[in-house]
Amino acid sequence: MRLLIVKTSSMGDVVHALPVVADVLRHHPGAQIEWLVETAFAAIPQLHPGVRRVLPMSWRKWRRALLSGPTWKAIGELRAELKREPYDLVLDLQGLLKSALWARQAQGPVAGYDRKSAREPAAAWFYQRRAAVGRDLHAVQRCRMLAASALGYPVPSDAPDFGLRAPAQGWGPKTPYAVLIPNASRKEKLWPERHWVSVGKRLHERGLVPIVLWGADSEQTLAERIAADCDGDVPPFLRVGEMAAVLAGAQQVVGLDTGFTHLAAAFGRPTIGIYCDHEPGLAGITGPGRVASIGGKWQVPSRNDVLALLEQQMG
Repeated sequence: MRLLIVKTSSMGDVVHALPVVADVLRHHPGAQIEWLVETAFAAIPQLHPGVRRVLPMSWRKWRRALLSGPTWKAIGELRAELKREPYDLVLDLQGLLKSALWARQAQGPVAGYDRKSAREPAAAWFYQRRAAVGRDLHAVQRCRMLAASALGYPVPSDAPDFGLRAPAQGWGPKTPYAVLIPNASRKEKLWPERHWVSVGKRLHERGLVPIVLWGADSEQTLAERIAADCDGDVPPFLRVGEMAAVLAGAQQVVGLDTGFTHLAAAFGRPTIGIYCDHEPGLAGITGPGRVASIGGKWQVPSRNDVLALLEQQMG
């Protein structure tokens, strides 16, 4: 069976879809699974040994120059690749108009959420097979239920298997370390800088070097300040795959509600996710290790609460 998974973004959403691969292979051994994903996040499904091929797309870049010749050439090449061989099923785990339209570019029947289940109800118009999946469920469970319905196997009741294979580590300290992830795409998600310093100091007291991650120039400045105040370290700019290697080797991870925090949990690292602007219920930290989510909408967690949770995880 040839299966194309469509889950293009964002990073956390891509991570939440990973357990579908293990579910499918358990019920359809030998299935050839491919994955359509934004280029920036292509390294994540590439870390799963059950994914045969990853098809990167650059829609975020293309949509800014839709009328240009190079954009149309790149889109045409991806469409041709999607149509090169037929798929037995194209599974849109995203539930957006964007993802549904791209799913229809592939050669094969398309399955997705029904109107009441999809994040954008109009996406359901483009599916030949539709499934009702509660919108009040965690994102991981929604993906697993949709795949089970589309492929005709029982809804899994076991813990999700993210199946990631840790990449070889390049940059990283030689001594045991922890990872702090204090940056996020929106300022509403941020946690006070002084609290991060306190967490870093506590980790240092426990014999772990605090590694403070960053991804943009503006984030690097904050990371360097935090690291300087807690005897930590700041890596150079790392691509997603390189960052994954750092996360996979960490003894402890504390981060905001960002893709890298979810990725650390998927690797089985002890992980604390700090939520400052929305409830973690539908996208809380999930993984096979010791994981916890703290905070919520209008409930910025205190420094003492996070430190107490950290002691509990490390105890």
